Amino acid sequence: MADNWGRASPNGSPSPSREKAAAAGGHRRHLGHGHRLRKVTLSKPTFCQHCTDFIWGLGGFECDLCNFMCHEKCLRNVKTLCSCLAPNLVQIPVAHCLGAPAQYKKKFCAVCRRQLEESLATRCEVCELHVHVDCGPFACSDCRRCHQDGQYDRESYHHHWREGNLSSAARCDVCKKSCGSSEVLSGIRCEWCGIAVHADCYSSLTPECNFGRFRKMILPPNCVRVCVRNFTKFHCFRISENAQIESVADETDDDNLNMWNQASYKDAHSASTTDSGKQSLKIFDGSDAVKRNQFRLITVPRISKTEEAVEAALRVYYIPDDPQEYELQTFTQDSLYSDDIMNRNGGWMESKNLSVFRDTIPEAWILRAKPRDCEIVKIYPGWLKFGVAYISIPVNIETTVKAIIQEVLLQLGRQDENIEDFELVEVVMGCKQVQCVVLSQLELMLGKLQNIRKISVRQMNQTRFYIKKKQNSMEQVNLLLMGLPPQMARDECLTLLQRHIEINGFQVTQLPQDSYPLLLFVNPKSGALKGRELLYSFRKLLNPHQVFDLSNGGPLSGLHTFREVPYFRILVCGGDGTVGWVLGVLEEIRHKLNCPVPPVAVLPLGTGNDLARVLRWGPGYSGEDPFSILVAVDEAEEVLMDRWTILLDAQEVVDGSENGVPELEPPKIVQMNNYCGIGIDAELSLDFHQAREEDPDKFNSRFHNKGVYVKVGLQKISHTRSLHKDLKLQVDDHEVALPNIEGLIFLNIPR
Repeated sequence: MADNWGRASPNGSPSPSREKAAAAGGHRRHLGHGHRLRKVTLSKPTFCQHCTDFIWGLGGFECDLCNFMCHEKCLRNVKTLCSCLAPNLVQIPVAHCLGAPAQYKKKFCAVCRRQLEESLATRCEVCELHVHVDCGPFACSDCRRCHQDGQYDRESYHHHWREGNLSSAARCDVCKKSCGSSEVLSGIRCEWCGIAVHADCYSSLTPECNFGRFRKMILPPNCVRVCVRNFTKFHCFRISENAQIESVADETDDDNLNMWNQASYKDAHSASTTDSGKQSLKIFDGSDAVKRNQFRLITVPRISKTEEAVEAALRVYYIPDDPQEYELQTFTQDSLYSDDIMNRNGGWMESKNLSVFRDTIPEAWILRAKPRDCEIVKIYPGWLKFGVAYISIPVNIETTVKAIIQEVLLQLGRQDENIEDFELVEVVMGCKQVQCVVLSQLELMLGKLQNIRKISVRQMNQTRFYIKKKQNSMEQVNLLLMGLPPQMARDECLTLLQRHIEINGFQVTQLPQDSYPLLLFVNPKSGALKGRELLYSFRKLLNPHQVFDLSNGGPLSGLHTFREVPYFRILVCGGDGTVGWVLGVLEEIRHKLNCPVPPVAVLPLGTGNDLARVLRWGPGYSGEDPFSILVAVDEAEEVLMDRWTILLDAQEVVDGSENGVPELEPPKIVQMNNYCGIGIDAELSLDFHQAREEDPDKFNSRFHNKGVYVKVGLQKISHTRSLHKDLKLQVDDHEVALPNIEGLIFLNIPR
């Protein structure tokens, strides 16, 4: 869980050489926030990202790394951290669940702090992170932690702050003044309790979070246990993505990024051609970027020192280190096929001897870290629950992982414990995925660090090393299986389980006594197809583990997850058919639940929404604030509603028979909530359902859906059914005479 405010990272302290270079170039770098601020001349209206006021005049201070802009009078009060420090301050790395690239209005990138309207961007489906497609690799893995995670289990939670993208009406919880802005990325908001504050007012708050208005409805993260690990982030939150689609999406993102790089290079190249005094260079940050053809662009004067180009390369990769520790190597086509680019014949010596860039210099370069004989490595104790405390260990060419573990235990006063019981874990904090690798105790640490920088210089800033105790525990998974064919062989059943077991291992335990979490189902296919945006909104307001997409597995997975919860409530977002679907599954398995009869609320997304009208939830959803919807659910009164079980026994002969004896169609049992219709209304509903299943994109408007009902209904009127000749109606053993009718409806609601 991220707590990126009010804490200074050791990496934020610039080296003496860096301070001299900054002073020579007019930079001002603060030890706390890490910005490299320099005075710039403004060419368009600009707002201060600290106080959100307009910057009058032509001068302002801008950060070279993250484009942070402020008044000169605000320099001493700046507390907003630079993007280069964000990965260092993440307490528990949690990957984001980034969706497909799209256009977002009135939003700002969390990395470069610029508006998103000009280019494609992605957003996290769990938290409020918004980033440009090309800025995604530089976003830190600071998504919300929504379930238990081994050594990091805790009983209390700190605020999870996210900067900017607040509504213009947002008010600071401390000073009660406006802290939102539609002009700049400003203000911070807790993603659990929802309070918003200024960066200056942050220190006045206690760090503990009480989950805010919906604390009794939220499923606490420490009460959710994930029993298995082999699943993607999309599967974890039941978002409609599978492994194949995700791999294609990743390739698509790479293609989009490469296309963006090529387009940016063409624009920069044409601009540099117009301005004969500058040139654009492609910069790769390591072997992996070379193979993927993913580069960043810098623009430098045609006659400039290599130190200036190195410093520009570090800026575009958000690396706050000393430029004298890095160098640029020339890039050739051999780099694509060489596994050891650093040791190519003449490659390093050639680039080392070039101290000035001229017209004959190649346009593509590789950013490399200079070889070091010793380094300082940070080791994070995995059993610490709070803070970002680490142990600094010097390593040389002979230092092994085992020696590091021994030194850390000594400094922590645990030298009496067995070294073999501990392990060192390498954690790569990628934006989309957090990867953990256990290191061998005989591995040389300095060589490990050099290999990481060789693959990607940027990756070194996103890599941590944790020491933790080994765990050899067996995980137990309980599954509820329904709907399988009775003739299915045991081997087929086991194969089916092995295929799907990795996404079903969730369990809810140890809820607070006053907690009644909300189980939320959303049908994105209902009505005007507004369910997708509601899924995103409810995942932000609640724990994503309590929000279920009915198009991905139906309601059974949600009810199975909540089977041990003593008391919970349900909110169904969909039409009358969706509500009947959830109630039907609930009826079948309620004897398996600790809460067999949970109250059910309705958010009407369908076309008719008759049940929602009767229960006073309104005729249809028209874009209300999801926050107010949850408040209404929390304050709603419980009322009783009849549900009827109907036995359909048609007594029709099924095709095929054995031994000449005709077989009758087995009876069907259905549940009735609103009404049960036979005749024209049932035929009309069936035709509408089949048409929507064939082409759901056409049914994206409630008004259009009602028009389809009218059109199909007018076509049905011309047909004569004379149901009174085929039906007999008995009530209390007395036959009721039927007139010439086209349909017969049994009502359970007063309208």
